Amino acid sequence: MQVNGQTAIVTGGASGLGAAVTARLLEEGARVAVLDLHPADNGTLNLSCDVASDASVRSALEQVHVELGTPRILVNCAGIGPAKRVVGRDGPMDLELFERVLRVNLVGTFNMIRLVGHAISVAEPLPDGARGVIISTASVAAFEGQVGQAAYSASKGGITSMTLPIAREFARFGIRVLTIAPGIFETPLLAGLPEEAQRSIAASIPYPARLGRPDEFAHMVAACIGNDYLNGEVIRLDGATRLAAT
Repeated sequence: MQVNGQTAIVTGGASGLGAAVTARLLEEGARVAVLDLHPADNGTLNLSCDVASDASVRSALEQVHVELGTPRILVNCAGIGPAKRVVGRDGPMDLELFERVLRVNLVGTFNMIRLVGHAISVAEPLPDGARGVIISTASVAAFEGQVGQAAYSASKGGITSMTLPIAREFARFGIRVLTIAPGIFETPLLAGLPEEAQRSIAASIPYPARLGRPDEFAHMVAACIGNDYLNGEVIRLDGATRLAAT
């Protein structure tokens, strides 16, 4: 599928991996709508949106349709990742925290897939019969989560697990569904760590022994969009790293 001339939606596109994806899609000629709780002026359309809210997403999609046309591409990057032990020094984890992480990461991703998926499904097919592509963001923590990542790992594991069944369901519409599971990437959170801590983390990655760059994540998104035979897959993008327990 060609990116040029298509309408794309990027959630969490105001910063981090989402901002890199937005820049890449714009560079390749897409009309990009950025949906974020705190949108930045980095897309052709920037909308404040709570991805886990039915009403908020429906309102945003109406604006996207009017201003940019029917979406063909959805990239889910919105997410949160607070670390908290299930049982810590102050007792058991607040249930509300667990629910919040799942609501934003998993329910929010599903909400976007169901609503944007419907919008794509009723669009006219492209010349090759395809209608669009949906790409979500999981994490290697979905496979080997660390201590303190129970909520985060559960949310990302849910995203990986629903990728194949949704891809199978959406096949009849000509919509491909994929997930990228990034490893340890340069993000604002990691950038705030001391230089020594960053070097230590980078040294634990087999090859290349460094943090992933947001533009590399964006490159993988573009590759997923462009490869028409890639579907129903979860792709690890991690330099062969495997997270330790702590």
